[in-house]
Amino acid sequence: MIEGKTSCGFDFKINENVLDNMELIDALVEGADNSPLAISSISRLLLGDKQRKDLYNFLRAKDGRVPVETVSTAISDMFAFMGDKSKK
Repeated sequence: MIEGKTSCGFDFKINENVLDNMELIDALVEGADNSPLAISSISRLLLGDKQRKDLYNFLRAKDGRVPVETVSTAISDMFAFMGDKSKK
């Protein structure tokens, strides 16, 4: 289990097994091709439904929206954290 915190303060737990998933890789490739819709699939595949909902609620703006950019930044933080952990 990988546990960390994003720059915005969201605590996350990711099972290493979810990283060994071709659908996650496909979603990451779509995101790298600048498909803004890929972040939805990436967040679901990486976090699962419950933790993704927790992230959305954590990032929810006062007007009720969940800004795409803040979710994207949080997901990027998670991957950066996992990359830093693998360097140790």
